[in-house]
Amino acid sequence: MSQITFPRGREIVLGVGAGIAAYKSCDVLRRLQDHGFLVTVVPTPSSLNFVGKATWEALSGRKVNTDVWEDIPTVPHVSLGVKADLVLIAPATADLISRIAAGRADDLLTNTVLTTTAPILLIPAMHPQMWLNPATVANVETLKSRGIFVMEPAIGRLTGSDSGIGRFPESNEIIEKVLEVSQSRCDLLGKRVLITAGGTREAIDPVRYIGNRSTGKQGYALAFAAVKRGAIVDLIAANSAFPDIEGITTTHVESADEMNLLVQEKFPNSDALLMCAAVADAKPVLYSTDKIKKAKLSEIALQTNPDILSTAAKHRSASQVLLGFAAETNSDLVNYGKSKLNAKGVDFLYVNNVDNGAIFGSDLTSGYLLSNEGDVSQISEVSKDTLSNILLDKVSERLRYANV
Repeated sequence: MSQITFPRGREIVLGVGAGIAAYKSCDVLRRLQDHGFLVTVVPTPSSLNFVGKATWEALSGRKVNTDVWEDIPTVPHVSLGVKADLVLIAPATADLISRIAAGRADDLLTNTVLTTTAPILLIPAMHPQMWLNPATVANVETLKSRGIFVMEPAIGRLTGSDSGIGRFPESNEIIEKVLEVSQSRCDLLGKRVLITAGGTREAIDPVRYIGNRSTGKQGYALAFAAVKRGAIVDLIAANSAFPDIEGITTTHVESADEMNLLVQEKFPNSDALLMCAAVADAKPVLYSTDKIKKAKLSEIALQTNPDILSTAAKHRSASQVLLGFAAETNSDLVNYGKSKLNAKGVDFLYVNNVDNGAIFGSDLTSGYLLSNEGDVSQISEVSKDTLSNILLDKVSERLRYANV
């Protein structure tokens, strides 16, 4: 088995068909979890005759449904497929293969297959005569022609005294195939990506600080998207309340100075720096160790904070990619963004209008993505998850030829 460290956080739907090999999928589930997958099991109703719902829920740590009429408010027949990064069906029986080939949707699993846009991998297991039957052969060819991956079954001992092709493959072989199929989406595999998130706070006294409205939502979305695409992610989070993401090294900071020190330390060993944090432009010249009385709060002398992104850009290597964010209230975002992109010396800049409290803390974002090659892309009302992948597409593309 090849040594692939798979990114944490990827979602798999594990479909289970009604074959005796269903019990072997319990081990497959465990091996998937060992590789960092989050697994939702969707058994066909008949498969529960072999392995019960309680077993799947105990092993996966998630609720298990089989019917489209269960848990209606969550719309599972759509939401499972949309959320999945991969749909793995193991075992896939002759009947299940036939139903999928016909486009039927008579249980939750076949509904999920019809709604997902993720890669689908089938692991057939059945009697040799069923596998070699012309109907099954034709159905498998139909599925392959639609882009569905079908793993060749193993040859060996089957139920009872029978032997031949149709045996459920070993777990390690299935995991190997899962990694092979899924890796097509891991364009950042092995790349080191440094991401900053949240908003810095510059202390005035033990109670008060200068800050901003950034919550870190976009930075965390960017970090999660990057790790799902295979990157080794370092996240520097300033005053964000979001929980740490499994598989991501997260360091929490408060001030611009703390963030600057960490960026200087980590950037030289990074392939890309994505500076999503809202860094305060200024900090108090003097910090009061005691709370300042209201009567003495007439003015606060300020000094400029270090420009973390510009400093990194001045010390970058030719192979490193830099992306910055700019939150503005200027209506001429494109021209203002171009000036800032050039001044910072970065490859990409995402600029948006945060007038009247827009964007910060919201699930949606809109703005313009600018590149140092003169490209301008308008982004209109997309989720921060979607924007993350738009940005990573550009970063990944630039990294592919940065070392050429």
